[in-house]
Amino acid sequence: MLYGKKVLVVGMARSGLSAAEFLWKRGADVKVSDRRSQQELDKEVGFLKERHISYEVGGHREESFASADLIVVSPGVPLRLPPLQEAIRAGKEVISEIELASRFLQGKVIGVTGSNGKTTTTSLIGEILKTAGFEVQVGGNIGVALTSLVDQSSPETMNVVELSSFQLEAIPTFRPNVAVALNLTPDHLDRYDSFEDYVQAKLNIFKNQTNSDFAVLNLEDQTLRKSLNVIRSKKFWFSTDNEVEQGTYFDGKDLVFRLADTREAVISSEAIRLPGKHNLENITAAITAARVVNAASAKIAQAVMRFGGVEHRLELVAEIEGVKFYNDSKATNTDATLKALEAFEAKIVLILGGRDKGSDFTVLSPLIKERVRQLILLGEASEKIRFQLSGIAPMLQAGHMEEAVRLAFKQAAKGDVVLLAPACASFDMFRDYEHRGRVFKESVERLRKG
Repeated sequence: MLYGKKVLVVGMARSGLSAAEFLWKRGADVKVSDRRSQQELDKEVGFLKERHISYEVGGHREESFASADLIVVSPGVPLRLPPLQEAIRAGKEVISEIELASRFLQGKVIGVTGSNGKTTTTSLIGEILKTAGFEVQVGGNIGVALTSLVDQSSPETMNVVELSSFQLEAIPTFRPNVAVALNLTPDHLDRYDSFEDYVQAKLNIFKNQTNSDFAVLNLEDQTLRKSLNVIRSKKFWFSTDNEVEQGTYFDGKDLVFRLADTREAVISSEAIRLPGKHNLENITAAITAARVVNAASAKIAQAVMRFGGVEHRLELVAEIEGVKFYNDSKATNTDATLKALEAFEAKIVLILGGRDKGSDFTVLSPLIKERVRQLILLGEASEKIRFQLSGIAPMLQAGHMEEAVRLAFKQAAKGDVVLLAPACASFDMFRDYEHRGRVFKESVERLRKG
């Protein structure tokens, strides 16, 4: 299927390199193209040289696209890129790394998408299924390219896959057996022309499903409720506010799974370790996905009780002189930051900023006014944030993360929370949100040591 085929991989990030290696192992004639310079891509180029994989850097050559039989696009590369558009017009097959992997992956796929909560929900579904005795792999946008999991998969494997809107843009056949949609709120408006375009990319998770598959949907999300006409699979719902016809809901005390007239209390809310209503939503979604693939309720409860969350998502880093430091570097949009603020009643010193994604920061105003003692601004979006949130809370500017942490601690009082929830992308100062979160944690650790 791939042997001898000329394949161009566009983008040298993690999934691009994984796709290139995957294709190379199967005898394809592979080339990788990236607009960044050789100096910026030293490690990536070294990886390709070791495998004798052809590459071009510093820009995309039209000939590379014109001569390819197949083009695989990394998530970070927009389909509107002129040579990609030209290739599509010429009838070339252009697919995502997720689509490439899915053509060879064995077992069932549980796909998880949404504007916020994907990583927590994906990780929790993985932990639940492992506890329930399934053979499990977790990958996708969570940091493990799906192509790197193909060789270890078997017909019995449950592949739990976090999916970004970017990964869902070029999937002619990718079909998850269970598709989970957590929420749809404005994000990545620097890449999409409108919120509607972003929503359409997200809804692609359902487009290849049939009536033998399952959709797990947030009952409270109005955008999802308006999009039911594109979903052909069996619908299961989750909600923390209302009872559902089938799926999981919170009755004020327990998380209850309902199927027709049968209701079973899966776990008491008092046994859950994760803070915040948004995490309760993530857990109800995970329970629903696990139950539709027949994981036992007792095993689900066992896994949920043990689950302490994921790195960079409301992660408690340290307590210094009565001030708690939380790392929510994964809060890369305003809705995620709102959810982080909702998780705390204490006065908050909020570190905000990074690379703007076309966000409206004024939506943060009510909660900032109610809960935030001090704003520490960081990164490229500082000026826009200062303008849009003027007069809402006192603001200080930091030049780097170390300074932001020290300023935040200086402004905090005993019992306060210092919260990194930037509402922005990380690429102005960091490689990704994980790098930003690690630098925050390292800065807190240095502060703790004095």
